Amino acid sequence: MLDLLLRDVRALTMTSERPTAGTVGVLHGRIVGVDDEVADVPARAVVDCDGAVLAPGFADSHNHMVWYGLSLAELDLSGLRSREELYDAVAARAAALPSDGWVIGSGYDDFVLGGHPSRAELDRAGGGRPVWLKHRSAHMCVASSDILAQAGVLDGSATVPEGGVVERDEQGEPTGLLAEQAQQLVDALVKPYPVEELAAAIARAARVYVAEGLTRVTEAGIGGGWIGHSPAEAAAYQLARLRGDLPLRVELMPASEVLHPVGPDAHGLDLGLRTGFGDDFLRIGPMKIFTDGALSSRTAAVTEPFHGHGGVGVLGDDPEVLRQRMLAAHHGGWRIAAHAIGDRAIDLTLDVFEQAQRELPRPDVRHRIEHAAMVRPDQLERMAALGVIPVPQSRFLYEIGDTMVEAVGPERVPWLYRHKSFVDAGLIVPGSSDRPCVSVGAPLLGMRSMVERLSKAGAVLSADERVDAYEALRAYTVHAAWTAHQEHVRGRIAAGMAADLVLLDDDPTTVPASAIGDIGVLATLVAGRAVHGADKFANVPT
Repeated sequence: MLDLLLRDVRALTMTSERPTAGTVGVLHGRIVGVDDEVADVPARAVVDCDGAVLAPGFADSHNHMVWYGLSLAELDLSGLRSREELYDAVAARAAALPSDGWVIGSGYDDFVLGGHPSRAELDRAGGGRPVWLKHRSAHMCVASSDILAQAGVLDGSATVPEGGVVERDEQGEPTGLLAEQAQQLVDALVKPYPVEELAAAIARAARVYVAEGLTRVTEAGIGGGWIGHSPAEAAAYQLARLRGDLPLRVELMPASEVLHPVGPDAHGLDLGLRTGFGDDFLRIGPMKIFTDGALSSRTAAVTEPFHGHGGVGVLGDDPEVLRQRMLAAHHGGWRIAAHAIGDRAIDLTLDVFEQAQRELPRPDVRHRIEHAAMVRPDQLERMAALGVIPVPQSRFLYEIGDTMVEAVGPERVPWLYRHKSFVDAGLIVPGSSDRPCVSVGAPLLGMRSMVERLSKAGAVLSADERVDAYEALRAYTVHAAWTAHQEHVRGRIAAGMAADLVLLDDDPTTVPASAIGDIGVLATLVAGRAVHGADKFANVPT
């Protein structure tokens, strides 16, 4: 007897053998068959889906779940259109806080505001309270004078980490802007976050995610560096899961800073833990390392200067340090997820991946380049030869595409956040958001951007890189599963696959591209259990 039988669905199975189905059977959290394979099998619960579209559950291959969950409790700066609005919002939040309370905000966009907030204005708006505002890219922040004083920036006692930038004005005074690794100077004042606070942030993010049809996400950096929030960050995920607050599957990327020697040439975690440890709901994924910065902050490492700027960005650390960290991780059995946005950083990363495979061949290792934001034509061939997985974020094209074009100039626009070129080269391209670096990271909006490639100003960014809606859906299902070495259990609707499913009120492969993001998520199922839209599945056994 089945646990669940879904009837009258328009299932997009993502398989070539049987592309569509009208009935799906589930037992013990797995799909056991479709249509005639299960139509006559009795079930403990039968749900008539009234012709709704059923797809494999969506997966986000690069997001920051803790950070997003924390931002939901912070001052939201993403919708502000001027610095005056921002200062007013800071002042209003400060007035509601105790005299020693920090005003923490996230999501401001200097391109929209006409520049970064100034330290002097933050001091005024904060009314004597510390003010810390995080840029939407996560690669920059601004801080008020008292925070900079505590961090040792004002008196010069602070040591700026390699790869960090403290912006100064013409008189040599800090403006309040800290970029890349320099953000650790502020992080040191607030970290580590309590595990309870992180678990609560995970729960907040999870509720949003399942409502968008997400059944699996990859957390891109925990435990150390400027991206991590606590050395015990994994424990927060365990706590959320024990409490029933983690209704979807999560893969965790430990930051490179938390790995240490576990052998002559290998780095890992204590007890030799590495990629793959865990279970179907919570497991360790690749090691995350930053090789450069971002395009919006002009800190991405590029081979030719930024347009109208003159700089070529910064690497995340000394090149040899980056090389040795990645090689040691490869030797330690890790998959590597290298943040590399500029083409110079991508060159470095590909060189290391090639060297790693010469020293210790690991067939089908599936190392990744996170973002792969500015890829030259010659780099496409190298990526394909090495079997590297690019992990771009299509929604950036809409939210910050105009900023990126301004940064790189018209000649390099065809290199930005490629998709079709990757597919044509034989590369697997998973869907991801980098949330909260995008204000809305819903998978359906990401699919829309893959198809349209429109900026917020309405410009088409490299029409040749568009893909059709079916390929976009594959990115968030089949390709995301393959990226995580989970293609045998996830990403398709077929016998043996996990019953991770999303029920939609329309078909993203047939509606006009502009309507993909408006499709409603009726229900989300993880292992056959409704984690969103539960009313329709109230009688389904758990």
